[in-house]
Amino acid sequence: MTRDIRIAPSILSADFGHLHDEVAAIDKAGADYIHIDVMDGHFVPNITFGAPVMKHVRSASKKIFDVHLMIAPCDPYLQGFAEAGADIITIHAEAGPHIHRSLQQIRALGKKAGIALNPGTPTDFLDVIINDVDLILCMTVNPGFGGQSFIPILDKIADIRKRIDKTGRDIDLEVDGGINPETAKQVIEAGANVLVAGTSVFKDGPEKYAENIKALRG
Repeated sequence: MTRDIRIAPSILSADFGHLHDEVAAIDKAGADYIHIDVMDGHFVPNITFGAPVMKHVRSASKKIFDVHLMIAPCDPYLQGFAEAGADIITIHAEAGPHIHRSLQQIRALGKKAGIALNPGTPTDFLDVIINDVDLILCMTVNPGFGGQSFIPILDKIADIRKRIDKTGRDIDLEVDGGINPETAKQVIEAGANVLVAGTSVFKDGPEKYAENIKALRG
């Protein structure tokens, strides 16, 4: 089956000193989504930025802002990121005690809802919430840092794809972690249609962004 492959450069690997310009550059280079990695130093061992920073760079692109909240609890921050310009808000299976309610809240805010599965989170978790999500993010690294090596859990990606297809709904299957031209082919074959990439897009500077994004599409 041929799928429309979308590339979501993660600004975690951008030059934070020129973040607005970096977002504009990857937009111009052909990014489909702008992936925003939010880390709280609690759920994951790193801190990035919050909704005010995202609101500032929102004007740099009209592309979909794909916000990945690696924070717990997530509920107190959902409205802030929605108001700051998020189009998709993805939360982790472990991000709160009432994840179903959290997903409902994201949709009530008028945004698409995503669920993220860490490498060690079983796909059976999807059984009770798959009809409440618009995107499933399969992590192929343990979240918290950019530049990590790809964990080859291709069977898990394929399992998620089967579960999505069984619903008959248009749910994105996004993969994040160690994505480069080689691993991109593997995850696309396994069923992914949205690829998050940081280092492999932003390496070598803005003049290479378009070439790097094109290489991920295969």
